[in-house]
Amino acid sequence: MNAIAHPNTLTSTSVPQQQSIYDARLLTQGNPCATILLDDQTYVLRITKAGKLILTK
Repeated sequence: MNAIAHPNTLTSTSVPQQQSIYDARLLTQGNPCATILLDDQTYVLRITKAGKLILTK
């Protein structure tokens, strides 16, 4: 069974392989897009109408 981050905390839950799983719909909080920061770079995670993910810089 996969563990999923709680919608109010947006923290990751570890699985045995030392990987974190994030629910994209929780990251976007019901919106089609979420902004993600990595160091000094900004990325946009978008969920398409077809249910696919697109990550752009």
